[in-house]
Amino acid sequence: MHSLEHRVLAYMKELQLIQQGDKLLIACSGGVDSMALLSFFQRFRHYLQIDIAVAHVDHMLRGEVSAQDRLFVEQYCNDFAIPVYSCAIPIASIYEQEGGNTQAICRRERYQFFDQLMQEHAFTKLVTAHHADDQLESMLMALTKASSLNGLKGILPIRSFAQQFVIRPFLAVTKAQIGEYLHSEALTYREDASNAKDAYTRNRFRHHIVPLLKRENALVSEHAVQISQQLIADDLLLMQLAQDRFSHLFERIDANCYKVSVSTLQNEPLALQRRLILILLNYLYNQSNTIQSYALCTAILALFDTSEGSRSVDLPENFIARRHYDEIVFEQKQRNSSLKQQQLTFNKWYTFGSIRMFIGELAQCDDAFLQQHQPKYFSASSMAIPLIVRAPEKGDRLALQGMQQKKKVSRIFIDDKIPFIKRANWPLLVDSNGEPIALLAVRLNNKFSNVKLAKHDCVLIVESDECY
Repeated sequence: MHSLEHRVLAYMKELQLIQQGDKLLIACSGGVDSMALLSFFQRFRHYLQIDIAVAHVDHMLRGEVSAQDRLFVEQYCNDFAIPVYSCAIPIASIYEQEGGNTQAICRRERYQFFDQLMQEHAFTKLVTAHHADDQLESMLMALTKASSLNGLKGILPIRSFAQQFVIRPFLAVTKAQIGEYLHSEALTYREDASNAKDAYTRNRFRHHIVPLLKRENALVSEHAVQISQQLIADDLLLMQLAQDRFSHLFERIDANCYKVSVSTLQNEPLALQRRLILILLNYLYNQSNTIQSYALCTAILALFDTSEGSRSVDLPENFIARRHYDEIVFEQKQRNSSLKQQQLTFNKWYTFGSIRMFIGELAQCDDAFLQQHQPKYFSASSMAIPLIVRAPEKGDRLALQGMQQKKKVSRIFIDDKIPFIKRANWPLLVDSNGEPIALLAVRLNNKFSNVKLAKHDCVLIVESDECY
């Protein structure tokens, strides 16, 4: 058995990349790496007790040459009775319509084809021929981009793809070892002339930087793979610890709103703080590229370090992080206009965002209506009529049942965990003298009662789609 085969089999076993009964889709361009990969799995498919098939994409960028690549791969598969799925995609036409980056378009279209095949034919894993030198290049490129730890981990040996997985068993071997393997087995392949060009970032690293590093240490690519595996393992453990801590530290107010205590989070190790923020961003942005932003994570952590009592940071996609003393709330900005002052008419329903309110004369409400809702009773003579709804103002206080002194509305917001961003436009019910009598859906003053008494002649009903 060739040394490359020993290495790859051991690597796959160590990381449990393949299980008996897997149905593999092997991405094969016809080049050195992918032909070695295909040859390896063709030789060991019975030993591993797996099924294999091949996917090939002609990007139509090299005319007849790339068309010959497709025929070459198809012929090899036919010779060894391997199912092959190939297609031609007019990348140049797509680029002309969209602009952007040719390589990025190629990758997107190629993986869309792989995704389609995975779903249509129930493949369990996609296999690509990324190797140790690719890993080194990826980690070096991540460094030049001031990337996050996720970038520095490089190419993952296994990750989710198309509701299944993509695996890279050749990360255990170098480009030179793959070439020697092909030569020893007298295998042929197709050469892509574009690989010699320095127009692409990866090629510049491949042609100029990696050879320099290998002159310093011939094992640098293997070292990159080892470091990547250590980073992946360490990060996985820390993320698991952070996930366990997240539910204890962050309070979910609603789907797009979370709250955390500044002092509580700062008691956590910095390594966990960063990962806690990444978990939060993942919940807010649902796996988008936003969560990978090192700058965004740093800006949020800086909000925890500030000595200012109140401060905010605008986040992407209309989110905001607001600090108010020892509390930070992460939520979406409200797009609706400010709450306008409105004088109320009795025996009528009103709607303020998610809050519905009815205020009326008790004589106009039958028993069935009252039983259907949860009325609060009051006497009109105890208030200056007409009643008004307006936004809260600085200094507003409510006279609550059982309290000798009135309580600040701003304090009620905090105690009842009302999201900071919603407070400025929260409907406050006041009488014609401006006296606050109800913070709707939150608290009522002491002039309201759950029990109907003889003196009561009016009723207030407040309903909300949200719980506070």
